[in-house]
Amino acid sequence: MNANTCIQPPQFLPLSPLYQQSFHIFTQKPLSLKPTKKSCYSPTRVCDYSFKGGVFRTQKSRVKCSVSEVEEQKEKQQKVMKRAYPFHKIEPKWQSYWEKNQTFRTPDEVDTSKPKFYVLDMFPYPSSCMYRLDFGNRGVVVRGGAGLHVGHPLGYTATDILARLKCMQGYNVFHPMGWDAFGLPAEQYAIETGTHPKITTLRNINRFRSQLKSLGFSYEWDREISTTEPQYYKWTQWIFLQLLKRGLAYQAEVPVNCYKKVSLFITKQPMRQWMLKITAYADRLLEDLDDLDWPESPTLSLEQQHSLLPSLMSLSQRESVEEYKDLASGKSDLERTELQKEKTGIFSGCYAKNPANGEAIPIWVADYVLGSYRTGAIMAVPAHDTRDYEFATKYDIPIRWVVKPDDDDDFNDSRKAYEGGGSILISSSSTSGLDINGLDSKVAASKVIEWADTTGNGKKKVNYKLRDWLLLDSDSGETAPILETDLPLALPELDDFTPTGTGEPPLAKAVSWVKTTDPSSGKPAMRETSTMPQWAGSCWYYLRYMDPKNSKELVDKTKEKYWSPVDIYVGGAEHAVLHLLYSRFWHKVLYDIGVVSTKEPFKCVINQGIILGEVQYTAFKNPDGNYVSADSADLSGEIIQEIIPEEKVIKSGDSFVLKGDPGIRLIARAHKMSKSRGNVVNPDDVVSEYGADSLRLYEMFMGPFRDSKTWSTSGIEGVYRFLGRTWRLIVGVPLPDGTFRDGTVAIDGEPSFEQLRSLHKCIAKVTEEIEGTRFNTGISAMMEFINAAYKWDTLPRSVVEEFVLLLSPYAPHIAEELWFRLGHLNSLAYEPFPKANPDYLKESTVVLPVQINGKMRGTIQIEEGCSEEDAFRLVSQDAKLSKLLDGKSIKKRIYVPGKILNVILGPQNIKAGVR
Repeated sequence: MNANTCIQPPQFLPLSPLYQQSFHIFTQKPLSLKPTKKSCYSPTRVCDYSFKGGVFRTQKSRVKCSVSEVEEQKEKQQKVMKRAYPFHKIEPKWQSYWEKNQTFRTPDEVDTSKPKFYVLDMFPYPSSCMYRLDFGNRGVVVRGGAGLHVGHPLGYTATDILARLKCMQGYNVFHPMGWDAFGLPAEQYAIETGTHPKITTLRNINRFRSQLKSLGFSYEWDREISTTEPQYYKWTQWIFLQLLKRGLAYQAEVPVNCYKKVSLFITKQPMRQWMLKITAYADRLLEDLDDLDWPESPTLSLEQQHSLLPSLMSLSQRESVEEYKDLASGKSDLERTELQKEKTGIFSGCYAKNPANGEAIPIWVADYVLGSYRTGAIMAVPAHDTRDYEFATKYDIPIRWVVKPDDDDDFNDSRKAYEGGGSILISSSSTSGLDINGLDSKVAASKVIEWADTTGNGKKKVNYKLRDWLLLDSDSGETAPILETDLPLALPELDDFTPTGTGEPPLAKAVSWVKTTDPSSGKPAMRETSTMPQWAGSCWYYLRYMDPKNSKELVDKTKEKYWSPVDIYVGGAEHAVLHLLYSRFWHKVLYDIGVVSTKEPFKCVINQGIILGEVQYTAFKNPDGNYVSADSADLSGEIIQEIIPEEKVIKSGDSFVLKGDPGIRLIARAHKMSKSRGNVVNPDDVVSEYGADSLRLYEMFMGPFRDSKTWSTSGIEGVYRFLGRTWRLIVGVPLPDGTFRDGTVAIDGEPSFEQLRSLHKCIAKVTEEIEGTRFNTGISAMMEFINAAYKWDTLPRSVVEEFVLLLSPYAPHIAEELWFRLGHLNSLAYEPFPKANPDYLKESTVVLPVQINGKMRGTIQIEEGCSEEDAFRLVSQDAKLSKLLDGKSIKKRIYVPGKILNVILGPQNIKAGVR
């Protein structure tokens, strides 16, 4: 065996602690995997392998490598020297400090005379992060928790910035974290792998927690909760009993998703279900929205289980429609209405008659139309409803615009659905005497209702987009609640948790647990074998954070009264609609029975945008293998698509083209991150390469917080350079070996007016933008400050310290280290946040150019109407200009108010022989 050959490793183990809890590797036969370029064997070292995103480490090998230890150390040293600043040392140091000193712990007893700030994240769902990788017939299966991708920390970073700001502004800050860990994904994964869901869920929780801590979030980890713990779901069960007592929980027969025994295919079957009567609170849920700070076509579509559908299918379409029904019935209502999901449907082959104009309207079967909403059949309006527009565009259904803004005569009716208010009707006259052209949309709606009632085509009815909540399925028969003193009802441990195939839940297999005794009569009884969905646990978790260890009541009334309601609640919009609706319903029930003191749980809700994967460039080839331009490619023909690397692409006007052939236009598009597309960016990789502060800063700098944004590696490199410039400005340039000296280059001394003005403008902007959740423009203000500071001759310590405090909510690790190097021994987490001095923000000031002997030497900041004497005094106080005047005689001053000051110096004494 020569020195360049690596032997096949005998077995595999996870590479790093981050993967040790989230990967299982099973081998049936030896593998031949190619080592990565930077990996090698040695008598004292292990070997790294990489394949399809997984990196694994073998046991120690006894075979020497051609790469020497010296060369490896040299490469490592070169990497260190290239770093803009030593984040790899700074970040672990301060994370350890925060944990050891419990820097962000909220005590049980707080000073209630201080204002409170409860900032909350929609807690993560670690049970859903399961994946499986198969490597053909090699017999290797890698299963485990994928953890977070870079889209997840977007909202978490925003709440952390807000929490840190309020903490420094003197608030009692409450910033907890927990896990929404019950749910179908964990159960499905358990069924597929035979692994108990408790094992995989705990493993994923540990994975999530380690990633969140690596990003420096200021969570109150002492109050961490998990919906799977008995001490938590005891109170979820208790809330259900309160609903039952008040007639808000009842049983009814409704269709639900069920597994077929062998294939695990989901189908809908009518079963007896537990329902929650949320409709009883419909009026209150609507009316109370007024006090909250929350974000706010014609085709006939049928729900696929609609009773009329069998009679509306043409013979030619019947088989296709039945196939589509089977496919769509496997989707839950949540999946079918999810905003980001692609809508699907099929033409029924039949038409309906529009009673107003007699036109034939095609009848489609669509997955986003719910049978539980009104009649299960809708008159779609693709021109004026986003979902209908997407559906019509996909299936080439004609779109007719009938509404336009009343102040837009040049309204373009071919761009996207117009859903705005302040609109008038167009193209809306009919053959039946109904003419609503030119009317305000609200007036027109009333006139249509009146016409429909008069002609017998319809009648007025108030409908809520609300139905009773299907909570869980149940066997038929008498029901009796267990005693509250017997809570929690702990779930039994099951070895077999596969579906029963009968519609009964897996718990039905725990026969000895199911058989019990009625607590009131003493007669034999059967336990309820269905479990509540994860929605139940997430409906009230924000309350449990306030008092997580209380075994006597859901939450202490004094604590609840102080911390309620949640001041800011941040999360994605995709699943938030139903969650917020259910949470408000449960909260109002708890309010009615005296458990909580507020009518609403969340004062302000903010929906973050999503982070898309990096832009992918797609080229098209004809069957001969030649590139064809995207604008001339026949996408319906035999066209081959090819992903083009970014380095082979250039921009030409508004398009992207091949660098080697600018006549070939490409399609440039960013997609939502998903493992199937291969565009997921792991935050661990970003932190390793650029540091956690760079990731935090970049996610806030990408664009407006509420908008969708596209990930760009070059973008994160930009904010990384900004942090490096900040570090070098305050610490100094690196030493020859790449390390940095201790301390700072900042000096004690009075700052100039210009320096103070630059600082206070930055303070005002950053404060305003954080509080308005416009984080990207706050970062821009800090970048402008650093650019200005690099032009100063001196760096006053007092100015630098204020800036470091400004930076700290965004980039806490580097800020803590700079604060320490500026001579402070304690964390800056509770230092007062800087306040802008209005004296330096007055817009009446002007920049006055200063000349000496007719040559421009600098500028000073003056007030409008400033006298010549005051202007010259400011020049004399300026650090740079005063040096040019020191010891010189003044011949005269030429002053044009607000325009220029020219100081003419007298002749100097020149010694003989000296020029």
